[in-house]
Amino acid sequence: MKLGFVSAILPDLSLEEVVRFASSEGFACVELMCWPKGRAERRYAGVTHVDVEGFDRAAADRVTQIMQTAGVAISGLGYYPNPLAPDQSEAEVYIGHLEKVIRAAEDHGRRIGIENCPMLFTDDEWPGGKNLAHCPAVWRRMFDQIPSASFGLNYDPSHLVWQQIDYVAPLYEFADRIFHVHAKDAKVNRRQLDDVGVLATPLRWHTPKLPGLGEVAWGKLFSALTDIGYQGPVCIEVEDRAYEPELELRKRALRQSRTFLSQYVVGSEERGG
Repeated sequence: MKLGFVSAILPDLSLEEVVRFASSEGFACVELMCWPKGRAERRYAGVTHVDVEGFDRAAADRVTQIMQTAGVAISGLGYYPNPLAPDQSEAEVYIGHLEKVIRAAEDHGRRIGIENCPMLFTDDEWPGGKNLAHCPAVWRRMFDQIPSASFGLNYDPSHLVWQQIDYVAPLYEFADRIFHVHAKDAKVNRRQLDDVGVLATPLRWHTPKLPGLGEVAWGKLFSALTDIGYQGPVCIEVEDRAYEPELELRKRALRQSRTFLSQYVVGSEERGG
């Protein structure tokens, strides 16, 4: 496994600066955000470290050179819209940009991993959400109807925690569909949950946290990942508001998460990269 991070938490840095930071801190890879340039539609969206608009061979060579010089790999190209939006014109915008992200990967046959985030946090998302792929029952049907070996999951245990779903058992059933892993934790406020119930907007009773600061039993999670032979990227996704106010705090969040996770997975320095 390779330890990295999701670049969305560093929107104020250029691609070169993000990769230089990753290299200096011993990260092996980075998931690079590829949202369309412009106003973010929500937190953590709208970050563009690879602009796929008009992306050509020269642009690909430039990105490749930046990564190779730093000795850091690209774990994936990140774009998380809702291509099944009920408004067809809105859906077409998402689909069009998604196609550009896929083409930017250059070679055909790339794998697509859907993150298991229900996307029902804000008032406009609740209660229906913006992502069908939120639980094992849906994944089973999803992979039955789309059996392609190139279609899988970007597995984030934190979203299963607050849904009160076992986040270890599905790794065994869907072992061949785990393409990418997000390292994010979640803390459930039981007193608040008792007060508002599960039908309330989820952020009223749970909080995204850095790995090790929530309810994920990371030893059990990594034990399962090693059981199934997973050798892909594990990318820290920072959505912990306690570390968001300024750039140095967000960098500290990545360092702290790296230190915690290094007991389970190594970065480039430990590999001699």
